[in-house]
Amino acid sequence: RRTTMSESQTKVRAQLTPMENLLVGAAGGMLETTIQMPLLTLKFATQEGRPLPKRLPEWYRGLGIQAGTLAPITAFQVMVNGMIEKAVTGGARNLTDLETIGCAMVAGGTSATLYGPVDLIMIQQQKRQLGVFDTVKYISNKFGITNGIFRGFWSTVVRESIYTGGYLGIAPVLTKTLSNSDMEMFKGKDYASGLAGSTIAGVIAAVLTHPADTSKTCMQADLEQKTYPTARAAFFDHLNNKGVTSLYKGGFARTARLCGAFFIVSTLREKVIQYKTDNMVDTSS
Repeated sequence: RRTTMSESQTKVRAQLTPMENLLVGAAGGMLETTIQMPLLTLKFATQEGRPLPKRLPEWYRGLGIQAGTLAPITAFQVMVNGMIEKAVTGGARNLTDLETIGCAMVAGGTSATLYGPVDLIMIQQQKRQLGVFDTVKYISNKFGITNGIFRGFWSTVVRESIYTGGYLGIAPVLTKTLSNSDMEMFKGKDYASGLAGSTIAGVIAAVLTHPADTSKTCMQADLEQKTYPTARAAFFDHLNNKGVTSLYKGGFARTARLCGAFFIVSTLREKVIQYKTDNMVDTSS
């Protein structure tokens, strides 16, 4: 019999190997990015103040770099998270809720070394209407590594710590809590609990990270540093001259995207863990 989340939380759950976490993260990242690419395009266009695409293929411009590199990034986040979880528990007990969120945040912060350049390249690719390799060549030749490829790094660290803490930490914790509750809508219902938990976690993460994401996007779009030399400058320019709401430009698109991403990736990982836990129990019985 298949074990539900509420049941599997009462026993020591199986932990995925680094390779298993890598594959789960890659599959989840590729799937959610492909499904939700128009939301990413909407977010970037709204934040930068440029016109929305008029043709369907333009909504998917940059999908190759985003999906092709987000899959390894998500895989990296999930793999590092799993390694930290194992180091914390020794594989002998389940994580506490606080440990679950903390491990996820650390894993997210480390991924900024990959995710920052990916975002910058996609933003510049869409802005300049260039191919991936031409965009990378243009940035590296004209602006270098520190002020070019890695521009916006620390803002990405903040964003990814909270983002990963959301989909690998808050979403699973809320999903477990709802599944274990006495609410008829969620009790023992993994998908209903997962959808609700991921939606709540996605909204929380979006509200907390969107100002940093808006500042980062404006900074990365302005490689020449004519308007936004730093993310801090972008933040206070928006806050002082345009109001707090300007820091949430593109907020709807990003919030919707986060909720969908949290549900897809966290649910996929949870199902793999449940499957492995069931097999582990069956083998030992």
